Amino acid sequence: MMTGEIAALCRAMGAKEDREELLLPLIQAVRDRLAGALKEGIAPEDCGPAFPLAAAMTVMDWLEDLEGGQIASFTAGDLTVRRERRGQRGRSLSEQAEELLSPWLKDMGFVFLGVEG
Repeated sequence: MMTGEIAALCRAMGAKEDREELLLPLIQAVRDRLAGALKEGIAPEDCGPAFPLAAAMTVMDWLEDLEGGQIASFTAGDLTVRRERRGQRGRSLSEQAEELLSPWLKDMGFVFLGVEG
């Protein structure tokens, strides 16, 4: 189910060939997680291109977390090493992916149920 399409999108987003053995299990985990978060009766295919794109964005975010981010600066005197994530400019790719799929996702945030006013 969409694994090849998600993998192709990940490669287009910059997934390195030397991480290929990690890519497939990540794709499967993210795909299953996102599919499980869809509203009742909605299949990944019902989301059109949004589902594979959101899955690829999430995989790339998780892959970057596993790689420890980018080294932004390194100083030898008084040793300073600083890492940056690409997503530090704002929302992470995972957050953007959830926003992309929001029309098809179950309510996952804070919801009032049975509150009398």
